[in-house]
Order: sequence, then structure tokens, then C-alpha cells
Amino acid sequence: MKLNGARILLECLKREGVDTIFGYPGGTVINLYDELFSFREIRHILPRHEQAGVHAADGYARATGKVGVAIATSGPGATNTITAIATAYMDSIPMVIVTGQVPTALIGNDAFQEADIIGITRPCTKHNFLVKDVKDLALIMKKAFYIARTGRPGPVLVDLPKDVQIAQTEFEYPESVEIRGYKPTVEGHPKQIEKAVSVMLQAKKPVIYVGGGVILGNAAGELTKLAHQLGIPVTMTLNGLGSFPEDDDLSLGMLGMHGHYCANMAVSNCDLLIAVAARFDDRVTGKIAAFAPHAKIIHVDVDPTSIKKNVRVDLPIVGDVREVLTRMLKVINGHKGEVETMKQNLAPWIEQINEWKAKHPVTYKQTGSTIKPQYVIQRLRALSNPDAILATDVGQHQMWVAQFFQFTRPRTLLSSGGLGTMGFGLPAAMGAQAAFPERQVMAVCGDGGFQMNMQELATLVQNRLNVKIVILNNNFLGMVRQWQELFFDKRYSSTCMELPIDFIKLAEAFGAVGLQATKVDEVDGVIKKAFEIDGPVLMEFKVAREEKVLPMVPAGASLTEMVLT
Repeated sequence: MKLNGARILLECLKREGVDTIFGYPGGTVINLYDELFSFREIRHILPRHEQAGVHAADGYARATGKVGVAIATSGPGATNTITAIATAYMDSIPMVIVTGQVPTALIGNDAFQEADIIGITRPCTKHNFLVKDVKDLALIMKKAFYIARTGRPGPVLVDLPKDVQIAQTEFEYPESVEIRGYKPTVEGHPKQIEKAVSVMLQAKKPVIYVGGGVILGNAAGELTKLAHQLGIPVTMTLNGLGSFPEDDDLSLGMLGMHGHYCANMAVSNCDLLIAVAARFDDRVTGKIAAFAPHAKIIHVDVDPTSIKKNVRVDLPIVGDVREVLTRMLKVINGHKGEVETMKQNLAPWIEQINEWKAKHPVTYKQTGSTIKPQYVIQRLRALSNPDAILATDVGQHQMWVAQFFQFTRPRTLLSSGGLGTMGFGLPAAMGAQAAFPERQVMAVCGDGGFQMNMQELATLVQNRLNVKIVILNNNFLGMVRQWQELFFDKRYSSTCMELPIDFIKLAEAFGAVGLQATKVDEVDGVIKKAFEIDGPVLMEFKVAREEKVLPMVPAGASLTEMVLT
């Protein structure tokens, strides 16, 4: 039986196991939406903005580990997706974005709602395709999903002209695909792995530095076993939080610009740094010349271009992180006597780390009735379920979440790390809640970031998505204000958001529930009540206006040059 291109696309999605897509209709995808009307195997969620739709697919992918899927029409619909695609690209999130395009005969003629989305997204996609013939569509979709989820994951865009959606052909979906020139390395080199284990067993002051790739590679279990078997402390990037339990004695928490004092000091004084699926981002390293100055560096990553890109590496291992760690554990099992000796030798190092933990813990002072934002985050952790998913926007609240929420499971923190995208939190939570309707899902936002995609309250209400939204309202663009306070003599240029928005009425206008706390003794009651309500709830907490995120490493400084008070 012949099928048209629109139906073929949906059949391809079905065969890839897609159960939810986020999309916004328009003229060049109207044929696709006509087919979708009677295609019951896939749930479609209509966001209120294409950027939010792609963020939602991103949140879905981060929470599930599956490929997120989004649809947008041509022209402005396609260009509205760019920020969200770039967000996913920077954080290596597997996604397939389908955009409509004007008919092939009109491409290049400046037709109505035409945009060169292939050219525009080339720098922020892992790959992209323009489908010129309906006969190629099934193979292209197979390639798109394969590229998105293998190797270092990332977003893939498929541009689908209107006439290709209408044209018909015999449908046959390939069982497998091979792409010339694209052969991700899965198994790490055995000799390199053996060398790495040998170096680990000789270290006196080692640290494991974990990036988001451990979570993306489903290797949190193997990473935790490695740390426990060798007794090595673990520090994580923002997107690596949850890969190793933060309540574990070996956890150093997050490192970097707003990282824990003990983590930054440990990395700066270690003799071996074992970097696992991390890319040595500038927010992590600070001044490169002073980063881990005494350490040999082992770097495990599936992406060979990430190795030696930012820092020197003594022992590179290219391969799938789960495969490499599994192999490491097998090699370690053959050195049980040396492992015990190593653990004994690590005692002074662990003692030093514990001193750093005790000397400068991440803390704050909750005095008086004014709500400190850190207190809200701690109470959210205390009153939420262990498997609750928390999505953040970008700003001070994001860092307070990283410092105080204490993540113990992978895929429970969804946050824009690389691009730092304000407006990410609410739609990302929306995607996670669509994936897991029975789990607690929270979006923690600042008052600035929330306003960038607050229209998605309508999507939550319409689709009965039970997201609990937390707004830490200080009437500032808080992180920029903090920089202005510390480095620009408190010249608060365009960071003061004084307009008194009534967020409670706003929530009610969309059909959601709004709750507010203005004093510290109201915080628990608001959180408990929100979790009891079936449906989306917006919680506004009026917090201390000029509270700062500390520690802080100033731009260009080394990790040891932290502002602590």
C-alpha cells in the first residue's frame, strides 16, 4: 500500500517507539496534522510557543532517556525553535525536530513563510536533513533517530517540504542503518583502560570529575560502583548532578564557579583527576592555567573532539562511558590487594577533604521572617518524593537548587547548562510530566525566567499536567544584579523588575491554582498544600531581594580564589 509523506513520517515515529510529540501547526505542516488527527498511537501536546514545544521535548528526553520529538511549521515557526535546539545541542540531548518547508519548487524564491532552516541550524544541530523526495523519507527518519541517540547525543532536524508530505510512495522502514563516515566508538581501548586503572591504584589524592554524559549514557550505577570500590571522592558538574548520590560520604557536590568549597579545593590539590563524560567547561575550570595544576588527567568521553579541547590530558579513553566503566570495574576486580592498599593510602586525603567540608560548607543564615531562597529549596527537598523531578530556569535559583536540593538519582535534575537558557524550566517540566504523569515534577524559576515562557500555564491546564511551579520572586534579574553588586559598584542597570505582577491572579487566569508565601513560617504550608492539589499549581515565594549565590569564583580567577562571604 502506498502512503503519503505525512503518514510515512508518523509511521516512522511509531516504529521508533515515540509515544509523545510536542508540536505547533501551520500551513506547511497542515497535511501532517491532518494525518495526525486520526493517528491515535501517538499523543500530541500543543504548546503555546514553538520554543517551549522544543524545550518540552528536551525535558521529555532528559527525564526518560528517549529521543524527544517536536514539530513546527516553516518560517517563523521554524526560527522560533532555534534557542531550544541550541539548548539541546549544548547539553547533548537526543532529539528529532521536524519542520515544515515550502514546496520544493519554491525553495529559494522567498516564498511566504520560507526560511533556510537547514542553513540556520547547521551550527546548532548534530546533523540536519532536507527531504527532497518522499522515497527518501523513511531512510532519512531512520538516520535521524540513529544519529540523535548514538555516540555523543544531540538534536537532529528534518526539514519536510509540503509537496513531499503530499506525495505518495510504498512505505518500508529500514531495520538498521549505516552511515558512511559516522562510526561512533563504543568500546574503549583495552590497553588505555588498563593503564588508567594502574594510574588510579597509585594515586594518593584522586578525584573523579563527572559530567552530564554519565547520565546521558545511563552509567550512573557503574560510576557509583567505581567510586565505592576505590574510595575516590566524586565531584559533579551542574548537568552531572544525580549521577552520584549527593548524600554519599564521598560526594563533594558541584564544582566550578558556584561550586562547593571542598570540591574546588579538592580538584585544585588532587594528584589525579578522572574526568568521566565531562567537557571541561569554562564555568567548571575557571582559569585554565591554574586548573588541577598538580594532577595527571584521565579523560573518558565518547566524543573524541572533546578530549584535549580545553585542557591537557595525560590518558585519553574514547568510548561509550558505560562500556568503559564496566571494563574498568572488571580490571579493578583483578587487583583486590592493591585496591585495599590504595584505600589505606587515601586516608589522609579523605581527612583533608572532610576538613574542607567542615571549614566552609555551603550555607546561609535564615534570620527573621524574610524568606531566604535557599530555605525554600531545602524545604522542597524535605517535602518532596525521593524520585521527584525538578526542572530549573537559569539564574540564581538554578545555582541554589544545585547547592541545596541534594540530588541522589539520575534524570531528576533538568537544567540548561551549556547555553544557560532563561525560560527553559517551565516547558522542560511540562515535558517531564507528560512522560511521567504519576511522579512529582517541579519547575523552579526566577520571576524573570518564568515570564519568558509563562504562557505554557495554558498547556499545563489543558493537558492536566500536574507540574508544581516555584517562583523565587526577588523582583530582580538576580544573577546579573549580583555581578553588578560585586563588580560594578551596585549600578543596577536594567536588572530591577519593579512592576508588581500578581502571579496568583495570573495563575488563576489560566485556570491553575496560585499560592503565595511572604514569611518564612508560611513556606511549608504552601508547599504541602501544592502537593495535595491535583493539577498545576504556581507557588510564589517573596524572597530576600539581595541574597547572593556563594561561593563564587570571579571570571578569570582560579578555583581557589572563591568569594565566600
